[in-house]
Amino acid sequence: MKYEDYVHIGYKPSKSDLICEFYMEPSKGVPLKRAMGAIAAESSTGTWTELTTVKPYMKKLAATVFEMQKTKRGAYIRIAYPIELFEPGNMPNILSSVAGNIFGMKDLKYLRMEDIILPKRIATSFKGPKYGIKGVRKIFRKKTPLIGTIVKPKLGLKSKDHAKVAYEAWVGGCDIVKDDENLSSQSFNRFSQRLRTTLRYKRKAEKETGERKGYMINVTAETMEMLKRKDLVADFGNEYIMIDIITEGWGALQTLRDKSRSRVIHAHRAGHAAFTKIKYHGIAMPVICTIARTIGVDQIHVGTAVGKMIEGKKEVLENVDACKRKYYNIKPVMPVASGGLNPNHVPALHKIFGNDVIIQMGGGIHGHPKGTRAGAKAARDAIDAVMQGIPLKEYPSKELQMAIKRWG
Repeated sequence: MKYEDYVHIGYKPSKSDLICEFYMEPSKGVPLKRAMGAIAAESSTGTWTELTTVKPYMKKLAATVFEMQKTKRGAYIRIAYPIELFEPGNMPNILSSVAGNIFGMKDLKYLRMEDIILPKRIATSFKGPKYGIKGVRKIFRKKTPLIGTIVKPKLGLKSKDHAKVAYEAWVGGCDIVKDDENLSSQSFNRFSQRLRTTLRYKRKAEKETGERKGYMINVTAETMEMLKRKDLVADFGNEYIMIDIITEGWGALQTLRDKSRSRVIHAHRAGHAAFTKIKYHGIAMPVICTIARTIGVDQIHVGTAVGKMIEGKKEVLENVDACKRKYYNIKPVMPVASGGLNPNHVPALHKIFGNDVIIQMGGGIHGHPKGTRAGAKAARDAIDAVMQGIPLKEYPSKELQMAIKRWG
């Protein structure tokens, strides 16, 4: 089969087909049909030349370009992949096929995967989220947006000082404290010591406030070391673990989910913009959300629209939709807004996300003129003001008013 033989506009996909949507632009001088077919061929049964080793029974395994919408420079296309091309429960295999060598082909100037739709038999071969939105809410016994923070500075604090910052945030009003994405087990802040010390302060904060508190400790490491850290977290009775899903890898994330049946998995997306930032090449964030949800994270960063991250409101809502839309029996995932936020952003964030969101403020809490505890109270008061329908500037909280003045 030639590349062009993989294009059949009007083909009706089977319910068991895996569907991918791409934006593509052919290289100069390459016909559009050939470029489209190259994507389907190279991600299924074809290659750059006709082969003598092809058997008749293989024809049914070919991917098919079945929809095309031309643009000024290229086209949006949809490709159907027969389910037999993939090993169930093996996300690296699936992505090596539909998001592998095709991104580096000479026939294509640009290629971006916009969406992925896994058939039920493939999607349900993975664990999916253990907790999801309802499970996270049950832990904290709250219906409002949850307030979280990231210990800052992100690197450099010793374990005890790290734990004290977390404690100040919890007693000030935060529900959740998490490690930053690049905090692991450095010499100044070893993982085991940080875990023990921070959990001691967590229990102290829970006793003083009468509220459930969460600590998301970063277990990202070489896979076997990651599992050891996961086990240590379980031994200390902590319900949360955090993982950098892009840098850790999809296979390792599967292993973590399979071995962490009772832990809430918080997915940080560090490194995602290498794939998602360019709008005409790479992999869109909703695809990453779908993959992570399928494997089984319980919450994932999706951008902010109003903070320092690149996505606007439209992109953030697309990410949220990938986390929450109906998806067989797979639970919806709690979206996380994080990156350059402060209490002033809460009304806009609530309009975008509604109540089902974790709002994480790092510098927007620890940069408060009166310190971390006051910054956490300002964030909590901003949530209370929004839930009561009171403008932030009218809410009787000196900590919130100072935050408004600091970052207004």
